[in-house]
Amino acid sequence: MAVSPWVLCQQPATVVLSNDRIELTIASRGGAMTSLVLKDDPARLSPFGDPARMGRNVLGHFVCVDGFGGVSKEEQAAGLPGHGEAHAQPWEVASFRKDGKVNTVRFSVKLPIVQEVFTRTLSVVDGEDVVYVDSELESALGFDRPVNWGEHPSIAAPFLEPEKVVVDVSGRRSKTRAYDTAAARSRTLASFRDFEWPMAPLIAGGTRDLRSAPANPASLDHVTTLVDPARAYGYVTALHTGSHYLLGYLFRRDEFPWVQDWQSYPKDLRMYRGIEFATQPFDVPRRETVQLNSMFEAPTYRWLPARSRIGSRFLMFWTRTPAGMTRVDDVRLEGGQLVIEDRAAGKRITLAASLGL
Repeated sequence: MAVSPWVLCQQPATVVLSNDRIELTIASRGGAMTSLVLKDDPARLSPFGDPARMGRNVLGHFVCVDGFGGVSKEEQAAGLPGHGEAHAQPWEVASFRKDGKVNTVRFSVKLPIVQEVFTRTLSVVDGEDVVYVDSELESALGFDRPVNWGEHPSIAAPFLEPEKVVVDVSGRRSKTRAYDTAAARSRTLASFRDFEWPMAPLIAGGTRDLRSAPANPASLDHVTTLVDPARAYGYVTALHTGSHYLLGYLFRRDEFPWVQDWQSYPKDLRMYRGIEFATQPFDVPRRETVQLNSMFEAPTYRWLPARSRIGSRFLMFWTRTPAGMTRVDDVRLEGGQLVIEDRAAGKRITLAASLGL
C-alpha cells in the first residue's frame, strides 16, 4: 500500500499520524497510542513513557471495550480477556486520507466474542497540537445490552516524576476503590471511602493530596472522580511543572461521566499512572457495574441497543506551557480554540481546535 506523506510508518507494528506540530504512533495490534511527541522537541519526550527505561512495552493510551476490568469465571472460560477484546485484536487500517489541512486514519476491529465491531478515526490538523478521536461501537446482536467502555491513557517515566507531574480533573466528588485490607500490602488509601478530590483518606489517618506522586513512591492505589454534572465536557490533564509539558483530554460527560486514577508507584520509579475516562467508576467485571447501576446519582454503564451503534468523541492535546503554570483549573472550547487556565497563577494558554468537539 502506498505511504501517504503523513503516514510516516506503515508497518505491521505501527502507523504514525502526524502534521507539522505533533506525531502520534499507533500500534496496529490493539490500537494503542504508544507515543505522542512534539515535532520540534529534540528529546522526543512522550507522556506515555520510554520502553527502554521502563523495561517493557509502553502501555500508552489503549481502549477498553467492550469490557473494562476483570471478567467473570464464565466469561474467562469463553475466552473473553480482561479490559475487553479490542486491545488484544489486530486492527485493520480501513482508510487514510489528507483533505486540505486535515490528516485522517481510520481503523476497524472485529470483537468476535461479544459480537461487536469497533471503529476508530483519528485526525490531526496542520498547525494544531490536538488529536481528534471519533469511535463507534456496533452490535450484531438482536437485543439491548449494557456495555463497559474505558479510555485508558497511562502516563509513565521519564515524563512521570514524583512531585513534578500534577493531575487535574473536572470534578470533586470522589471515592477510593474497595479492597481486602488484609491482602492489600501496597495500598495507602482507605478502602471504599468518599472524599473530595484531591485530598484522599489514608489508612494511617489523615489525607494525601493525590495531584502528584509522593517524593518516595511505594504504593498502588486507585480512586474515581465523578465529572462535574454541571459541565457538558469533562477534562483530565497531566502537567509537568518543571519541564512545562502538558497532556490533556476533553470529552463529553454524557459518554464518559467518570475519571479513574490508577497510581502504580513502585520504589524503582518505573511508575505508571492511569488517567482513565470511562462509563464506569472502577475497572470491575460487567456484572458488578450492572448490579451497582449508579453511584453518586450517575450511571455505571452504557446501553448499546440491538443491532445499533453508539459513539464517542474526544480531543487529546500535547503542548508546552508557560513557566509558572502549576495547575489546570479549566479546559474549555471557545470559538474554535481550547482555553486552558491556571487561575491562581494568572496563566492561560489557547490551542487551535478547529474541528471542535
